[in-house]
Amino acid sequence: MAMQAASPDQELRMNAAKLWHGWAVGCVIGMALGIGGCRPAPESAPGQPDRSSGRRVIGVIPKGATHVFWKSIHAGALKAAQEEGVEILWKAGLKEDDRESQIKVVEDLVNRNVSGLVLAPLDDAALRPPVLQAVGQGIPVVIIDSDLKTDKYVSFVATDNYEGGRKGGHHLARLLNGKGRAVMLRYAEGSASTMSREQGFLDAMTNYPGIALVSTNRYGGATTEDAYKASENMLAPFRKPDGGLDLDGIFCVNESTTFGMLRALQDAGWAGKVLFVGFDSSDMLNRALRNREMHGLVLQDPMAMGYQGVKKLMAHLRGEPVEKRVDTGSQVATPDNMNEPEIRRLLEPDYRTWLKEE
Repeated sequence: MAMQAASPDQELRMNAAKLWHGWAVGCVIGMALGIGGCRPAPESAPGQPDRSSGRRVIGVIPKGATHVFWKSIHAGALKAAQEEGVEILWKAGLKEDDRESQIKVVEDLVNRNVSGLVLAPLDDAALRPPVLQAVGQGIPVVIIDSDLKTDKYVSFVATDNYEGGRKGGHHLARLLNGKGRAVMLRYAEGSASTMSREQGFLDAMTNYPGIALVSTNRYGGATTEDAYKASENMLAPFRKPDGGLDLDGIFCVNESTTFGMLRALQDAGWAGKVLFVGFDSSDMLNRALRNREMHGLVLQDPMAMGYQGVKKLMAHLRGEPVEKRVDTGSQVATPDNMNEPEIRRLLEPDYRTWLKEE
């Protein structure tokens, strides 16, 4: 028996119900993730101003939001947004190792038809499909901090991470006078930026045959607490019967691993008794450097990264040529040079002014 065709009024009601269902599902997912309110996406086409505000809206997606590094990127993005007259939507995932959460953030902002995205991908492979989806829908993407396995982005704005790792390796080797026992604490698998630093460090150390790398395969993980536990586990086999540490040098590749290792050394009474070089800055790391509990910090320029990420995206939207790669530079801070103006600027980025933090 053939089914009776729906009347025009019935079809209208059915279509409306479908639209409401789709919007409601998106609303619930957005509320659960904390990445969107219960309102329909703007009707603007990708790359065009939001009709509700008359300004372009740029989505900026970091790997995390708690570290000073990410706060500084946020501040740089806000500075560029003020100059460009655009609105920034700053959306982090739930955790710094939660790839699925970051993918959902990207997809949510694509569905909102933002003018463009500035993304620090958590994983160089896992974030490739959502980025290609965004580009396919006419939403340009600038990659910052950590590379992605595609060339379909507008520009890659980041530290030369390999070179940063090499700088850290050479600095530690000079402190060791080219001999001794050293370890490296990695960050997380799939993080392109830190993997490049790790390789740069390892390659630098091949120039110093007198230095034995006795542990290089442990991962600190996404949080400072994970890094603290990993550091304790890494150091435990090197504890000597007299309570000392049978190590001469340590290298860590980002803020969380450096912080976790510092805590482990302090708690065991080893801080300052082993040569320690880390990556990035924070109030606690800067204080440890001043007190010579640390002997070097490889510093990036995260405010420049956030600033240039938004600037390059806006230049692209205006039809201007944009460099495919932008190196925001790195420096090595030491207890002896940390008061020099340029080093101090990188050690103490002015993110609080832009984020309105006391």
